Amino acid sequence: MATMDEETPLVVENFKNENPIVINHERDVYIMSCAFLLIFLAYGAAQNLESTINTEGNLGTISLGILYLSFMFCSIFASLVVRKLGSKNALILGSTGYWLFVAANLMPNWYTMVPASLYLGFAASIIWVGQGTYLTSTARSHANDHSLNEAIIIGKFNGVFYGMFASHQFVGNLFTLALMRDKEGGSTSGKTVLFLVFVCTITLGAILMCFLSKRTGKEEARQQDSSASSVSSVATLLKSIITLLQDIRMLLIIPLIAYSGLQQAFVWAEFTKYLVKPTMGESGVGGAMAVYGVFDAICSLVTGHFTFGLSSISIIVSGGALVQGAVLVWILLTQSVTGGVLGTLYPLFIAALWGIGDGVLNTQLSALLGILFKDDLEGAFAQLKLWQSFAIAIVYFLGPYISLQAMLVIMLVALCLSAFGFLFLTLKVEKAFSYRAV
Repeated sequence: MATMDEETPLVVENFKNENPIVINHERDVYIMSCAFLLIFLAYGAAQNLESTINTEGNLGTISLGILYLSFMFCSIFASLVVRKLGSKNALILGSTGYWLFVAANLMPNWYTMVPASLYLGFAASIIWVGQGTYLTSTARSHANDHSLNEAIIIGKFNGVFYGMFASHQFVGNLFTLALMRDKEGGSTSGKTVLFLVFVCTITLGAILMCFLSKRTGKEEARQQDSSASSVSSVATLLKSIITLLQDIRMLLIIPLIAYSGLQQAFVWAEFTKYLVKPTMGESGVGGAMAVYGVFDAICSLVTGHFTFGLSSISIIVSGGALVQGAVLVWILLTQSVTGGVLGTLYPLFIAALWGIGDGVLNTQLSALLGILFKDDLEGAFAQLKLWQSFAIAIVYFLGPYISLQAMLVIMLVALCLSAFGFLFLTLKVEKAFSYRAV
């Protein structure tokens, strides 16, 4: 009877506000996915170009390092900002950082790129915490309205989102190939047109965010409560951070989160520099990243539909880890192939396999956090972006000073440690938590 009494007002409220119940949640997932695709096809392609078009004083690489350091520090307070703004408003505000960063590339210098990078670090922290919170909240509402398994819907919605999101690498690099086909990376006019197009796509993505439904229920109540007192909000935030870092489940997931950041930065920086450019030239970078994006998107969609709980997540993550581990060992043992058909297929095949591994980590980490940390979604997703951005910043700052072989060894060690911690979590720790809950 208590359940009926609690659910009936929700139905009445939905009729009162004339909000559709059946279609609304799925519509929001597709709207947010399309918005992220528009924003990140621009930012992702711009990020891939930074080290080749802004070479004076290593402006491009240093800007990205500053960006991810800012991202890391802002992630500490991102959950508080998202709670105050609400996840929808956080998504809209976060999109402005990507617009400013891409626009700064129209006049790249230290006075435009560095401030834009610092602000994007803040914007990225709130847009990604907002994304994780919004998507998980939407999945739960959909599961509740239709009496479906929550874990399955969380996995499915994450698969849809990351499948569409991952395709930004393919679409964005097609724009790059089409508009920068000139010699030596493209003419000045070609770059200008490219970044103007990117500014327009981000603008469209930000506008699309405005059509998202505002999340209600527990999230809205937390938002109102957190607005009552800034001092109490900061105290709550610090308590949340400490509490999560004292949770053995989070401590065991952090190495896998950090590895997910390492492997992303490896593709963006080391893979294109050491494996693609020597064999395919600068013009081949866009093609290799497009292949990476296609397989990333397909894998995200497929694995999302096969996610139904902790056991399925452990199997999928283990498979993804084996794929990336095999690729790392292959690169270590095989010297780069130059010339001929093999010189072209070698980096493309590696890009495809790496895209599979990235698709696994993206969908499964988000689903895992949504399932394990229901009571503090903002804090959990803030931890995700904090440790990811920390690992990415390390690659950007250390990459120029260490060899490819050293980077591969670091990656292998990090992968083994993270896989061990994750398997221990799924086999021992979460089982103990489940028994305790019963």
